[in-house]
Amino acid sequence: MKGYTQKVLGQTKRYVQTINLKDDPDMIEEYKKWHSEPYHWKEIREGIKSVGILEMEIYILGTLLVMIIDTPLDFDWNTSMDHLATLPRQAEWETFVAKLQGCQADARSDEKWQMMERMFYLYD
Repeated sequence: MKGYTQKVLGQTKRYVQTINLKDDPDMIEEYKKWHSEPYHWKEIREGIKSVGILEMEIYILGTLLVMIIDTPLDFDWNTSMDHLATLPRQAEWETFVAKLQGCQADARSDEKWQMMERMFYLYD
């Protein structure tokens, strides 16, 4: 079993979202390619950081994607997503990945991904 190294960020807010991709192995590989370090769009990464997101990870199992986002405690999700949608190439990126996600081309990231509810953690 593979574990993943985590940054130690101190006390943060965590958001977890999910989306299901089309059940098309070629499209899933294409989606993975465009999220890999050699192919990702630098402007998108910079925009994510500029709205206050400290860390973002996406995990995949079959067609299910789970995205984990860590932010400062004072982070406001709606304000930040509204701002992110206006940043350079963000609309272009959302249109580009929508065809791989099986979503409307004009849908924003926060309209496609579904927020998950935490139901357990290691209580103090």
